[in-house]
Amino acid sequence: MKRRDFLEQWGLSRLKINLGVLNGEFEPHDPDRGAAWDLYVELLTRITTQGLPPEHGDEKTALDSVHAIFPLTREILRRHGSGCGEFAKLAIPVLNQVIRPFTAKWHRLSLAGAFQDADRCCEFRTELAALQTILRSYTRALAALANVEDWTDLEESGV
Repeated sequence: MKRRDFLEQWGLSRLKINLGVLNGEFEPHDPDRGAAWDLYVELLTRITTQGLPPEHGDEKTALDSVHAIFPLTREILRRHGSGCGEFAKLAIPVLNQVIRPFTAKWHRLSLAGAFQDADRCCEFRTELAALQTILRSYTRALAALANVEDWTDLEESGV
């Protein structure tokens, strides 16, 4: 299977990946599976994939939880080493192209007091819900990469 086919299967074809890499064969190994499992568990147990009803939670805490995916992914990449190349070719574009624009925007706005404004909080939650949709596709892809049963929809998310 080509990497392009794998990404399309999980709704992640919008990621901008070098054509040579994208057309390469998708050949995950044990370190890829271990790394995918580690991040899969992290994503499924945080606000990145779980609903945030208007009457619950805190926007700053939610933003911090999304941002925490960066150091977690870096640590997973270091721990599993260079043998998790297939995982890295998926994780790095998701960090840089999907999560970073969201955290960069909202980090700056939060420093400017945006979370003191009800309209901005509503905007944040709307954009978080859109991000969660993409990240749920990502968790499905990680489950496939890890070769485990996918629990993304185990609970009703309310999103």
